Amino acid sequence: MKASRLVVAAVVTGSLCLAGGCGKGTGSGPGRESGGDERTIKAYDINPQPRDKVKDGGTLRWGINEFPAQWNRNHVDGNLAMAAVVSNALLPSPFHSDEKADISVDRNYVLDAEVTDQRPKQVVTYRLNPKAKWSDGKPITWADYEAQWQALNGRNPAFHIASSTGYQDIEKVARGKDDFEVVVTFDKPFGDWQALFGPLLPASTNRTPESFDNAWLNKIPMTAGPFKFGGFDQTAKTITIVRDDSWWGNRAKLDKIIYRSSEQDSLISAFSNGELDLIDVGPSAPDYARAKGTPGAQVRQAAGPDFRHFTFNGSSELLKDRNVRQAVQLGISRQAIAQSDLQGLDWPIALLNNHFFMNTQEGYQDNAGKLGAYDPGQARRLLDAAGWKLSGSFRQKNGKVLDLRFVVPSGVQISKAEGELAQTMLAQIGVKLTIQAVPSDDFFTKYVIPGNFDITPFAYIGTPFPVSSSFGIYANSADGKTWNANFGRTGSPAIDQAMNRAAQSLDPVRARAAANEADALIWQEVNVLPLYQRPQNVAARQTLANVGARGFYDLRYEDIGFTG
Repeated sequence: MKASRLVVAAVVTGSLCLAGGCGKGTGSGPGRESGGDERTIKAYDINPQPRDKVKDGGTLRWGINEFPAQWNRNHVDGNLAMAAVVSNALLPSPFHSDEKADISVDRNYVLDAEVTDQRPKQVVTYRLNPKAKWSDGKPITWADYEAQWQALNGRNPAFHIASSTGYQDIEKVARGKDDFEVVVTFDKPFGDWQALFGPLLPASTNRTPESFDNAWLNKIPMTAGPFKFGGFDQTAKTITIVRDDSWWGNRAKLDKIIYRSSEQDSLISAFSNGELDLIDVGPSAPDYARAKGTPGAQVRQAAGPDFRHFTFNGSSELLKDRNVRQAVQLGISRQAIAQSDLQGLDWPIALLNNHFFMNTQEGYQDNAGKLGAYDPGQARRLLDAAGWKLSGSFRQKNGKVLDLRFVVPSGVQISKAEGELAQTMLAQIGVKLTIQAVPSDDFFTKYVIPGNFDITPFAYIGTPFPVSSSFGIYANSADGKTWNANFGRTGSPAIDQAMNRAAQSLDPVRARAAANEADALIWQEVNVLPLYQRPQNVAARQTLANVGARGFYDLRYEDIGFTG
């Protein structure tokens, strides 16, 4: 997702979208973090080819590891990486990012966009491309922007939104000199304003909570991209999109893309057997080796804006006490997990000690302190002090065993292996960890989002916007019950204040400093435990062009195709 971090589902590529982005720039790279490793890390690896080298026609068979039900990516249930992989070919966004996270307008949709006033209030004016239209033939106008702001500004809790970040700071969205000029006035400054309105949905599906919740449920009612919706096959678990001949931009090279959903083990087998052309291998060494050894294929590898992590559920009965969460975190060796996960991937190992910035980004600094260390001795002391006393192999309090559920998606070996490592480590401090495998399609909707877990592993996919894309993940609940994209269900006014300072600053230096203040507080809270910046490993046919490990680069779906 562009405006929020996508959940990299726990599926091998398990992924979610964040709502506060990653910054761009050149921090200390993974190679240096891991002690002089000089392996080249690519910003992206997509086999870039000019359009005249790409054949017209053909079908791309793209393997994905979940079959989303909710296709409104601004809905809390739709904020998923796989939903973005499909709908980025179908829906408008005002801006796109290159591999360096430099942002420019997507002229298919927006001819120009800039801050036209800063005092007394920040004003952004968009000049829309009048050729752009929805699949029902209606033009994309200022009214679509207004309706999206009204749905996402958080003022009506009946809209089950993934995040209100940025939208909540807008005072009004108005028509400019005509229907194709949008004038956005902010109540308070918002530095990441380019993160907003992507993906843009039509006003008709943003007008009411009912349409917001249901218009995109098991359907894709409207498109405005180089491809249009072709159909779902619930039995075969496929999603088909086809070239849209009414598209006003460069004609899509491919005739169609068929996305096939399956659990990760099945995807790698299908790729190796020649049944798929493209899959995300994820951080699995056996899958990496198997894909790399497939004739006529290659594994494209780049530094992802993604990070692998464990989320701790602070609303869980056993993890409500912050001292217990800190103890469990101290009882887990992140280094051992990273080494296990990344072994055999030809990738430098560098622990990630920041919740907002990747190792490779400007603004990155280590804020973990003692809470980022592996310290079983301190973990035991904290548990003793919290009243969890050792009784036999495990700790008990008031007759209850400290038995935590580690929920993983079935078929994802890396998640299972992480659980087994954590299980062994935590047993050494008297904490029992029970691994619970659940169906991949249910992992987020039935477990992560409703808080039906104690600890769970997946990855977050970053965006070029460091604070705004992560904001929702760490934002405090206003009522103690509604957490939206904060799956760890812990927060504080101090964290919110620091994130607000970061989000409101138009000075990138001050914004980064405030983000790091928030990060230090999040380490104390123990919500998300970062593990490492995740390499993107994407297996592709050698002849497939303009797609693969994209890093911060936004794919141009109309340019994807085969060279031979």
